[in-house]
Amino acid sequence: MSNVTLTCDDSTRNFLLTPTAIRQRAALLASFAENGQTHFRVHRDQLEKTVDFVLKVTKENYPDLKVPIHSRFRHFQAGGFDRIKNLIKKLSHLSAVERAKSLVDLVVVSVLLDAGAGGEWKYQDAATGTHYSRSEGLGVASFNMFEAGLFSSDKTNPLRVDAEGLAQLTVEKLKTAFQVGPQNPFVGAEGRCELLKKLGTALAVQKTYFSGSVLRPGNLVDYFLTCSEGKNLSALKILSAVLLGFDSIWPPRMNLGGINVGDIWHHPLLGASGSTESLVPFHKLSQWLTYSLFEPLQESGLHITDAEKLTGLAEYRNGGLILDCGLIELRDSSMLLKLHLQESPLVVEWRALTVTLLDEIWQLSLKKLGFGAEQFPLARILEGGTWAAGRVIAKQRRSDGSPPLQLQTDGTLF
Repeated sequence: MSNVTLTCDDSTRNFLLTPTAIRQRAALLASFAENGQTHFRVHRDQLEKTVDFVLKVTKENYPDLKVPIHSRFRHFQAGGFDRIKNLIKKLSHLSAVERAKSLVDLVVVSVLLDAGAGGEWKYQDAATGTHYSRSEGLGVASFNMFEAGLFSSDKTNPLRVDAEGLAQLTVEKLKTAFQVGPQNPFVGAEGRCELLKKLGTALAVQKTYFSGSVLRPGNLVDYFLTCSEGKNLSALKILSAVLLGFDSIWPPRMNLGGINVGDIWHHPLLGASGSTESLVPFHKLSQWLTYSLFEPLQESGLHITDAEKLTGLAEYRNGGLILDCGLIELRDSSMLLKLHLQESPLVVEWRALTVTLLDEIWQLSLKKLGFGAEQFPLARILEGGTWAAGRVIAKQRRSDGSPPLQLQTDGTLF
């Protein structure tokens, strides 16, 4: 799906940019699945078993149940090496607000570089000598790129990201930084470079969110300080700023009333093509970035509220968990052998069921743990949690740890 433009009123568009819309439209597709109208069967008799598995993995990872939120920061701690702590020491001469800006700079570029790199790629961290792959490898690599000043135009001030520095990026620079070579193939270097260049353009265009003497993602801190209530900042405001501030960087798939809305898809069971009623939003990468901004913004003194109102992330680890655990089942098992496009009804259904069932896993987990939603928001279950359990069971089911469904995506969803 590309270059679909729909006319709609502001209220409809704004609704589709909310977690409420994600949950409502996902629930509609889940109800169709319950009625036997989708590619999947739902087996709620497997819910408790799935929750017990998730909590087992959570307690193995965090025996004291002091689970951090699901965030890019976790990947910066790969191998038990606290890179963020060391970075904050390097930033200690700056004010709290300026430290937060540098951390936001880091998180934004790192999340945008976090598309799948391919199963063969590995990254050797010079600081530890350890090899990392997948999300941890991409996280450590992007952290090291940031510390080396790859995204800054001012070599006397390397620990930042700015529009001019992003404009100077080349595919070859990225490949070198990712240690790409004949024996270390890497998927999507060109697409990543283009995405970061688009980020540089967005910084110049979106004055509401990035205004400042130096155009950088970290200027979001100033914006959030002005729209917070005292020191309280709603996670919903963060998500809205991410969706509107970064809208121009996404591939041109769906345009609603002049805004490139990114991760929204048509499903024929919900309505005719071209109708807003047929659209199913997920905003996976935008919510992942929103979760990942919590800790940098807390560095500035802000307190994040409403975290429990965000949804689970509709991606292949969480979706793989519910499929591998038997909570959902394909009606036609031959679909496991086929390659599926990201816009296909089957993938949209899978992602919608993921959102709905993650909420159910969360609620039953809270009951079993004796916690409230604000005390243990969904972001902690994702981290502890469903994402980790999805990886564990994928490795148990398939030697390469790949997801149960084969996906062809543009690198901005999963």
